[in-house]
Amino acid sequence: MSEPQPYQWPYPGPYQGAPYAWQPVRAPWAVRPLPGVRYDRLARTSVHRWWRPVAGTLAIVAAFLVVSIGLGLAAGLLSIVAGLPMAMDGSRIFVDPVADLGFQLGVIALSIPLVLGAAWAIQRRPPGTLSSVAFRLRWAWLGQCLLIAVVAVVLAQSAEAGTLLLSGESPGFSWVGWDRFLPPLIVILLLVPFQAAAEEYAFRGWVIQAFGAYLKSPWPGVLLGAAAFASLHGYTDWGIAYVFGFGVLMGWLAILTGGLEAPIALHVMNNVGAFGITAAAGDIGSALHQGALPWQSITGTVVQFAVFGFAVVIIARKRAIQTLSR
Repeated sequence: MSEPQPYQWPYPGPYQGAPYAWQPVRAPWAVRPLPGVRYDRLARTSVHRWWRPVAGTLAIVAAFLVVSIGLGLAAGLLSIVAGLPMAMDGSRIFVDPVADLGFQLGVIALSIPLVLGAAWAIQRRPPGTLSSVAFRLRWAWLGQCLLIAVVAVVLAQSAEAGTLLLSGESPGFSWVGWDRFLPPLIVILLLVPFQAAAEEYAFRGWVIQAFGAYLKSPWPGVLLGAAAFASLHGYTDWGIAYVFGFGVLMGWLAILTGGLEAPIALHVMNNVGAFGITAAAGDIGSALHQGALPWQSITGTVVQFAVFGFAVVIIARKRAIQTLSR
């Protein structure tokens, strides 16, 4: 029997490389929020610093301006190549109303990757934290909210039309024919979901969570996000009250349900309905023109907010929708 060999370092085993050296574990770039955190507080992770929400907001605004200018130049090139006449009157890009609607909806939709990118690159958190406390869009819950939104929008339009008729006014519904209705309808169905979602990610996602990184109460973020949302619309009179109230309700529902699914659902169906009615009347050129709303619209507003708000709250509680991070 051979004598036992003395212990040697490094061990002369089959591995002939360099001796084992301790390698530090590299922390992930995107840091997840702690468990038990409300939606508006998801940006306050362990790597949060006071300057991150500010820098992220400035980066989003600057990037959106650059993208808008770049797309404007691309639109000019397209007009030359494809022969699309341009309007460039401050409110429209293309003379053709369908092309103009598609361009403007597309520009707004492109803010989604800008907001998600700022969350990852500047705040160092998963982009999905802007979607919900589950760190993603909860598609099943979004589908349920869309069904509720369809009912709320239909009932609201019916209530407003009924109020107009009772007060001696015409609801303004008309039919232009399928040949003129289908082209704008396709653009609306393809782009409005992204346009509406982009506005929710910006005003109910980024703004509310930016304030939530500093404040324990969600209401400053909800109210200021709604005010910013209203200021970027061209409504006057009752229209301002409607858009501001819409923003407040959407912000409240985002916090109550732990995500943007409910706000996105109502925003999408509301815009599809509004643009669709305009397209059906053959007046798609005025789809993005905003101004005063008749006082009769208050009826539709109350019905829409009440039906959607109560239904979402009741169903979310019955289905135990997640409202805190895990």
